[in-house]
Amino acid sequence: MANQSQKFLKRYRWKELGLFIIPFIILLLIMFQLPLAQYYETQLRSNKSQVPLTLSILPTIHDLIPIIGLIVALFLVNITISFFYPKADQVLLPLAGLMSGIGVMMATRLGPNAGDPNLGTRQLAWVLIGLVACLATLFVLRRMGWLRNYKYIWAALGIFLVALTLIHALKVKNFDSPNHDQLNFGPFSLQPSELLKIIIVIFFAAYLDETTRDVFAGSSRRIGPIPVPPLDKLGVLGLMLGISLLLFLGIRELGLALLIYGIFLTMLYLGSGKISYVVVGLLVFFVLGYIGYLIFGYVRARFAAVTIDAVNWQNWTQATVDYVNSLGGPRQVLEGLIALANGGILGSGIALGHPGFVPVVQSDMIFTGLGEELGLAGLFAIIGIYMLIIYRGYRIAIEASNDFSQLLAAGLTSIFAIQSLVIMAGNMKFLPLTGIPLPFLSYGGSSVIANFIIVGILLRISHNTAMEREGLA
Repeated sequence: MANQSQKFLKRYRWKELGLFIIPFIILLLIMFQLPLAQYYETQLRSNKSQVPLTLSILPTIHDLIPIIGLIVALFLVNITISFFYPKADQVLLPLAGLMSGIGVMMATRLGPNAGDPNLGTRQLAWVLIGLVACLATLFVLRRMGWLRNYKYIWAALGIFLVALTLIHALKVKNFDSPNHDQLNFGPFSLQPSELLKIIIVIFFAAYLDETTRDVFAGSSRRIGPIPVPPLDKLGVLGLMLGISLLLFLGIRELGLALLIYGIFLTMLYLGSGKISYVVVGLLVFFVLGYIGYLIFGYVRARFAAVTIDAVNWQNWTQATVDYVNSLGGPRQVLEGLIALANGGILGSGIALGHPGFVPVVQSDMIFTGLGEELGLAGLFAIIGIYMLIIYRGYRIAIEASNDFSQLLAAGLTSIFAIQSLVIMAGNMKFLPLTGIPLPFLSYGGSSVIANFIIVGILLRISHNTAMEREGLA
């Protein structure tokens, strides 16, 4: 018994536990700051006498449940992985846990503004389910080969999700308005696109691993300086891409189209190593985007919002004012820019800003809410954490022992990169605003679960790689 305890302590993931401690302290301090901020706001609103500072303003156990629950869950996951998968990457999960904690904290903070005081508790529930999904992924994927061998089954599942979503979208009468891909099952809801993006990467990685290194990279046919891959090989990828992009036509969601096409170009480049394919793909994307711009009025409205001069608002014409205040206008984006400007360099402080003025700030515009209360410095920290997550993912891909694992890890990591870039740029009016969630931070169950499934796959790949290098696999 003593020997087993010593072996467990020797292989315990102490580095991961140490990286968890700092996020735990930060999250607890933030939760204690929330009632202090409310006390400060009460003081400002008091006209006659100073409000007494007593211990009663400190958070109760009920108030701390979201963060304490997350800390306990992450600690239990740390112990479980240490026991079964000690060789897995020790940096990725603490980073994902920190971002999820910030997401739970912001949901708790913004719940009353969104008319739902239990928003933080529900976000915690989704994170806990996500952690269970992460562990389940680690246990199920003992060997990565079966993901590659059953690629066409994954493709069929992706097509089924597309068909299911399109059938639901056809029930919407207004064809020219965006419709989020949300399927309701009683009290539960599911966004198929969150699972579809993982399925697409698995299929692309498996297919490219089977055909690409010699076929795509060694293609001798050219149109001018551009190499042309065999159409029969490229056609399968194009078919899967086209079926996935049917979601854009069905649910009219620009962000989903950007994400899926971005994944396609990333995987094509990773598989072939030729930047010319990406350049041609971008040209095709611009042509398709222009066609979508001509067909869909809501796409034109999203692009028109980018051109609004938010700084010189005094020069707006009445037509511009009417457009800003119209249904589906750029008011949400402009409110978000005001929130960012109000945050300045260091931010107004947690619970001292007014991010609730921004419509749907808990999901679509969470980046602006963080910007107002954490400031530019806080946003740089958030971006830095995302960059560390992306770095760890690509490092796992580089160190993987086979082409399929490399392509899969790099493709899944690219989801985090593309999705974060698209929604951040939309919040800051650099790109048209889209409805895709910011990974780990935005409120929503499907997104959180899908993100932790990705983390589970990356941890499994890193563990398998380490075991193979040590000859233990």
